[in-house]
Amino acid sequence: MDILGDPDKNSYRSLVAAVSYGIASMAMVFLNKAVLMQYSHSMTLLTLQQLATTLLIHFGRKMGYTKAKGLDMQTAKKIFPVSLFYNANVAFALASLKGVNIPMYIAIKRLTPLAVLIAGFFSGKGRPTAQVICSVLLTAAGVLVAALGDFSFDLVGYSMAFTSVFFQTMYLVLVEKSGAEDGLSSVEIMFYNSFLSLPFLSFLILSTGEFPNSLSLLIAKSNSFSFLVLFLLSLVMGIVLNFTMFLCTIVNSALTTTIVGVLKGVGSTTLGFVILGGVEVHALNVTGLVINTAGGVWYSYAKYHQKKNRPSKLTST
Repeated sequence: MDILGDPDKNSYRSLVAAVSYGIASMAMVFLNKAVLMQYSHSMTLLTLQQLATTLLIHFGRKMGYTKAKGLDMQTAKKIFPVSLFYNANVAFALASLKGVNIPMYIAIKRLTPLAVLIAGFFSGKGRPTAQVICSVLLTAAGVLVAALGDFSFDLVGYSMAFTSVFFQTMYLVLVEKSGAEDGLSSVEIMFYNSFLSLPFLSFLILSTGEFPNSLSLLIAKSNSFSFLVLFLLSLVMGIVLNFTMFLCTIVNSALTTTIVGVLKGVGSTTLGFVILGGVEVHALNVTGLVINTAGGVWYSYAKYHQKKNRPSKLTST
């Protein structure tokens, strides 16, 4: 009986994947917020991010920089639900950023672990521990208190953010399942996700009338060097975020990815009060965010110890 793989190597890879995703996720929130403050066409931004990802991986494979396999229709059919939920999540998240300040956006997204646990319970993963239940309830209570003290409350923005939480939960669970069952690498899942997104997103920006107005505005805005830099960074970070998110979910699990999201939210919430503006500080709002953050940290601590106390998986050779 041997332990699967090299424990030290696997632990290092898991750590790198988690930390990379946390940093990329934090940077992406601020970049998207900065771009959307000047360029409100969120669906066009998402479409261009997905197009950049598709082209990069395609030409990278053609030039031999990646070992990702070519397009396979059977695999595409299996990955389609992942792509659908991913784009729904990002689309609603970007739309919510136009009306919700960063600290409140992060507080709402911190409800994802609760949604993942509920999904896991109904899929037969069992009942979570008392500590985990209490921590996610504390997180949810923090969101409620913070919302009551949010003077910039935007009902549409809040609704978009909550809907994004639902779709994020679905695609994380599906990514974990796809990577494990089909043996796909993070780059391959990322390619299929981006490629399958393009027809759906193109239809949306055309049907909603966002295009061609969004293209005209983008050309006009490109005269601003600062905006151009932010926009290009947003495209690059979209690729980096997709890769690190899929890698973290496959190497670790959907639950680990949500825990990383909770932890990076602590730093993002703090920075959100001083960067980009748009936050009206109120005692009730700050109290709610503190409660929400405490619940997130407690949740991460409880899940860490729960995973640490599990026996290592063994397999015969």
